[in-house]
Amino acid sequence: MPLISYGHVRQTGVGRQPGLLMALVLLLCSAIVLRLAWLQLLHGQEHRAMADENRIRLIPRDPVRGRLLDHTGQVLATNRLTYRLYYQPRLTQERLWPSLRDRLSGLLGIPAEQLEQQRRLHQGDDDGFHVPLTGPLTPLQVLRFREQAASMPGAEVSIDVLRSYPNGKLAAHVIGYTSNLTEEEYSRLKEKGYRLSDRIGRTGLERTYESHLRGEWGGQQLEVNAAGRVQRVLGDKPARPGRDLRLTIDLNLQRAAERALDTVAKGAIVALDPQTGAILAIASRPTFDPNVFANGPTTAQWNDLNRPQAPMLNRAFQAFPPASTFKIVSTIAGLESGKFSPGSTLPTMGSFCYDGQCYSDHGAYGSIGFEKALAVSSNSFYYLMGLKVGPDELFKAARRMGYGSHTGVEIIDEESAGLLGDPAWKKKVIGEPWNSVDTITSAIGQGAVTVTPIQMARLYAAVANGGWLVTPHLVERPMPRRWLGLRPETLRVLREGLRMVVTEGTAKILNDSTLPPVAGKTGTGEDPPRPDHAWFGGYAPAGKPNLVIVAFGENSGGYGGTVAAPMVKIMMEAWFHPPAGSNSGEAAPRTP
Repeated sequence: MPLISYGHVRQTGVGRQPGLLMALVLLLCSAIVLRLAWLQLLHGQEHRAMADENRIRLIPRDPVRGRLLDHTGQVLATNRLTYRLYYQPRLTQERLWPSLRDRLSGLLGIPAEQLEQQRRLHQGDDDGFHVPLTGPLTPLQVLRFREQAASMPGAEVSIDVLRSYPNGKLAAHVIGYTSNLTEEEYSRLKEKGYRLSDRIGRTGLERTYESHLRGEWGGQQLEVNAAGRVQRVLGDKPARPGRDLRLTIDLNLQRAAERALDTVAKGAIVALDPQTGAILAIASRPTFDPNVFANGPTTAQWNDLNRPQAPMLNRAFQAFPPASTFKIVSTIAGLESGKFSPGSTLPTMGSFCYDGQCYSDHGAYGSIGFEKALAVSSNSFYYLMGLKVGPDELFKAARRMGYGSHTGVEIIDEESAGLLGDPAWKKKVIGEPWNSVDTITSAIGQGAVTVTPIQMARLYAAVANGGWLVTPHLVERPMPRRWLGLRPETLRVLREGLRMVVTEGTAKILNDSTLPPVAGKTGTGEDPPRPDHAWFGGYAPAGKPNLVIVAFGENSGGYGGTVAAPMVKIMMEAWFHPPAGSNSGEAAPRTP
């Protein structure tokens, strides 16, 4: 057998092992370096912020909501300071809560069940650092707590800010009110910085300008450990207050509007600057006090707010039959269509019979023109005129003057567009063809025609300012207006006719030597089986108007000249004879 030697046997791959090992080490090191670079260089700021979020907690501090001011700077909505009880679970042990709850209940006279309910409701908000337990505390409750505060760690009384309306019910419908968020609202709005204890604008300008008024939360910054225990106070983040909002409202004229509406159970008043569309006063009856929502209305208050008379409904933005005030639109249709000239006349009669039916009128005045027809509010004149003009021209003129559409006022979600029940509407909604009776009733503002007081004020402004359709607005700023292109002859007839309404027609109560010349139109709207509506819309001084007012009495049962016109007189007296120191009247500064 041959001798076998193993001294020179070759072991495959042994010489490459150090190189492979080195490559593996380099690969791992490179991965670690790349990972560190990714974490620290590319995403370092992001992760640092996340770490801070886990390490830093904010005990919130309410922002102060912006104020609402009238055009001279007088306060319409502001804030008042009060006190609220808070629970701070991070500053005490959870097992001590029942004992603390019972002590607070006995000390402050608040049911323990109420404190428990509030703790559970808010314990997820603000990471449990600042849980509100009560609404506003009385001074006696605050004093009792502070006497015992040192022996009750985890409980705190601190300042709270509540919305306040120093003038109570005045202009409540357009100012609006605020109230606490619901849980459902909080789930939708928390991404926008809202907290469960926040209050939010519900109606009116409080709602429309919520983002402008609300401000931004601040608070005390605390450093906590992994267990959530406070280590130290890092500092304060100041709350950013909301911004004030200056309105076009004239407080003196607004007070006059509220007084004027005391003469009716239900109704509305709108006053405009005819040149700019600035709303100088706007009121609705019945009304409500927005202060009741600061702490939440009681059961009795809530029942009162929901009574059938609907005190929270802004009637200045709701639509009603315009009655004879619509004859302004009919006059525009007649003259602008070319079917009548400014000198045209038509016969009038005490009883107008057509197509087998007779309709009574206020009286027979012989053959008269547009000016006299407006002054005496002759129905028979407009019956004949409407039949000749036809429904298409009537509704074309109404739309031209802004009827049937929103005015552009800021509180658009509460404003009705009204109704212009033309032939197409009747066919679609009622399923019947148009007839001559529909035409004559539409020509005098009855039938399926409804307008809002603010739309009507806009129409009178257009006549007063020479043919510009303004945009009514409540916040001081320049707003667009649209040229209507009315013929000068049309405007002259309207102005002369509306002036005659006061000098020799249905609104003689405003032909008062203590007032500048007034022009306008009365209206009495049928609403069977309920009592009639009363309207008056007008402007002054007739030669150079700086004030338009529309007054409306819902189901007042009286005539426009006896119910609505006296309301306008109260307001004109306040505007043209203001108290000393007031900016009302002709001297009131307005943005052109």
